[in-house]
Order: sequence, then C-alpha cells, then structure tokens
Amino acid sequence: MKTLFTAMLGTETNSFSALPTGLRMFEETCLFRRANYGAEAPLYAVPLAAWREMAAARGWRVVESLCAFAQPAGPTVRAVYEAFRDEILADLKAAMPVDAVLLSLHGAMIAEGYDDAEGDLLARIRAIVGPSVPIGAELDLHANVSRAKCDNATALVLFKEYPHIDVGERAREVFAIIADAMEGKTRPVIGWFDCRMAGVFHTTRQPMRGFVDRAAALEGHDGVLSVSIVHGFPWADVADMGSKIIVITDGDQDKADRLAAELGREFFTLRAQTQPPYITLDAAMDRALAHAGRRPLVLADVADNAGGGAASDSTFVLEAMLARGLEGAAIGMIWDPMAVRLAFEVGLGATIALRLGGKLGPHSGRPLDIEARVIGLARDVLIPFGGAMAPAGDLAAFEAGGVAIVCSTLRTQCFSPVCFTAAGIDAGARRVLVVKSMQHFHAAFAPITDDILYVAGPGAVSPEITTLPYRKASRNQWPFVANPFAPG
Repeated sequence: MKTLFTAMLGTETNSFSALPTGLRMFEETCLFRRANYGAEAPLYAVPLAAWREMAAARGWRVVESLCAFAQPAGPTVRAVYEAFRDEILADLKAAMPVDAVLLSLHGAMIAEGYDDAEGDLLARIRAIVGPSVPIGAELDLHANVSRAKCDNATALVLFKEYPHIDVGERAREVFAIIADAMEGKTRPVIGWFDCRMAGVFHTTRQPMRGFVDRAAALEGHDGVLSVSIVHGFPWADVADMGSKIIVITDGDQDKADRLAAELGREFFTLRAQTQPPYITLDAAMDRALAHAGRRPLVLADVADNAGGGAASDSTFVLEAMLARGLEGAAIGMIWDPMAVRLAFEVGLGATIALRLGGKLGPHSGRPLDIEARVIGLARDVLIPFGGAMAPAGDLAAFEAGGVAIVCSTLRTQCFSPVCFTAAGIDAGARRVLVVKSMQHFHAAFAPITDDILYVAGPGAVSPEITTLPYRKASRNQWPFVANPFAPG
C-alpha cells in the first residue's frame, strides 16, 4: 500500500503590517491536527480533504499532519513558525517511508529569520524523503516563488483565479501530477521565469481573463502538465517579491524554460492594462453620492483588506462617508472586538457612545467618537467563500449618520453579503456598500451590484506600491522602472 503524507502551513505576510503573526492568530483562523476538524473541512483545509478523498479512491494510506493557517498580518513569530515546521517534520519522520508528499502552502509566508519560510520547509522535507520521492505543493497565486521552492519540489501548482474560487480544482490538479509521477507515468520538471514586475491582477477582467485562459489551454498537450501564473505579493519585502511564470512539463526542461519565458514576456506586455482601475477616496465619495441605481454601488476599501495583512480597523472611508452625509450606505467589517462586546451588553435598539476603529497605528486612521444605535447582533458567524466557510466571530451592526457599520470580533475580509445580512442588514436595499476586501468579495457581490469601484485610500495594503519603504525587494522591476528588460 502506498503512503501519502500531507500537511498545511501558511499565511500571507505583509512586511509593513503593524500586526505580528503569533500563535493566537493561527488558533483564531485555522489550527487542526490529524484531520480533527471533522467531516466538514474548513476553508483552509479544503486541499487536505480533497487529497484524502482522492487517495482513498486509490486505496492509499494517508498520514495527515498539521493544518495551520493565520489571517494575513506581519511576519510570523520565529518560535511559532519553527514549532509548526518541526511538528510537520517530526510527523513526517514518524511516517517514513512515504511514497509522496503533498503540501498546502501560501507561498508568501515570512517568519522572523526566514524570508522564505515555505522554501525552508520544502528544503527540510526534501532532506528527509530524499531525491526520488515526489513532493507537490499547492500555492496561492499571490506567492513570491523563489528558486529554492522550485529546486525542492516536484510540482508547484498555483490558483488560477482571483478571487480564489478554484482551490479544490487546483488541489486535484497537483494530486494528479504527483500520482502520475509516483507511478512512473511522467517525470515532471519545472520551468521558472521572473517577469520583473509587481502589481495586482484581477482575473475577472480583460486582458487578464484571456491570458489565464490561453495559459490554461496549453495544459494536457505536447507534454505540458501545468502552467501557473504567479501574481506575487507586492507587500512582502523579500528578494523574490514579484510576478513569475511556472511551467511543468513531462521530462522536457528546455521546453519548460522556453514556454515559461514566452508566457512571462507576454504577461509583462500586459502589465499596465491589467492593473485595477483605482480611484481616489474623494472621487469615490462623489460617485457614491451621485449613485441612483436600482442596485447598490460597491466600494472596495482595498487598502484595509485583512486578506492582505491590514488590521481591518481603519476609519478613513467611514470618516469620509459620515463627513459627506452618505446616507443609506453600509460598511463592513471593521475589526473592533470591544465595540461588539459593548453592543451585546446594551442590546438591540440601544444607543451607545462609541470610540470606533483606529486602534492599530497610522495605517488605521484615527478612532471615531460617534453615537450609534445597535441594529444587529449575531454570534459565531461563518462567511461563505470558495465552497467553504470562514469564521468572523461575533458581529454587531450600528447605525450612525444614516450609515450601517458592521463590526466583528475576528479579523477577516468581507467575502460575501452574509457579512451584512448575518447582522440583520439587507445588503440589497442599501444604496452603497463598502467592503473591506481587495478582490475576494467580487464573486459574491457582483450579482447584486450596479457597479464596483476600487478605492485607493490610505492603509497597510495601499496599492501605491512605489511609495513603500522596501529594503530587500528588487526595484529593478516595473513599476519602479519602465522596462527592466531594456538593454543596459
């Protein structure tokens, strides 16, 4: 009987976030051992559950180790990363010999002392299993993929979609590649190309949509096993920050390298056209005040996206909404556990004086002193995303100045209208909805909105990346220079 070893460890690290990633952040987001999450896999365990099911269908034995993910924030505390890493390595040693290893990682995890935490983990796993055991990893497309990751993996497969609606599909893809390698049907080799650019690339819009589809159409033909477009995570100050292309072929290294380079250069030509159409906060308020559509206008507060490492407690947009008299609007979710606690204390219908948000430093803005009425309360809320559920903790909704404000006890982005409806707010009846998210909201909100605007306000995930104080990331890439491929 063949033995498959699986594990999950990840977070997306924002080098400029004021929030350290410690043990509690993993505990609040996702921390399980040996599949003790039960029959219903939580959001971050979806790949592990898929691999267990696929292995069972082949009669394989599965040894599942750690499943740990933290809501994105600043670098992971060194002792926490090393403890998790060493737990996975100990479980692997106890399971030896194994026939293959499958890992669910993020790809942009930084720990204190480890700029490439996943590269470190992969190298140590390779040292244990030896050169012949296939190692596959599924990564978020916002990974920063180093050579070390490629050198120690048999296959790296990244999400293709942003928002990430294909996590399960990509898990099945990497399983199939590794299974074929285990059985000697294929010999995967990895081609890697540095596109020398950094940015944000929505796969819901052209020309990015077409580029993703063209790349995917190459798979399964002429020995091409997989093509991954690495968007990169620009808020990680590491040497490998930036966009890459990964091509996996069956034994043909020259073809993998050549195709990766061809696709990478095509990707580079699309760089300016693929960037989101950001607007200023003032312009967003003008549009919101003028909106008279049948359905809500959605404003994305991208700079305070918890999914990119922001605190999700910034007040810049809310302060502008109140100052401009934007009535009939709603905003969610502001991370303020104390505000939620006070709301539960006074109860529905009560009016309370609050000091709201603005807790985590300059990127959070100033706390707002408001008088608000409690209009909604909910315990232990789960938000649907990508076919699974993400915890938001307890929610409280307040009304102030004609604006409904949803606060949460757990820091997470606004994936779905459930962030509003769970707290008793009819999202479809609001004239304007402000969501603290960069793009993962899109799949759930697009069907209920007349238009979506991406607001480039201040915050820890500001899209103005050329203003960030990088120390390690290369500036020899676009948009820091116009064309890093130009001679000289």
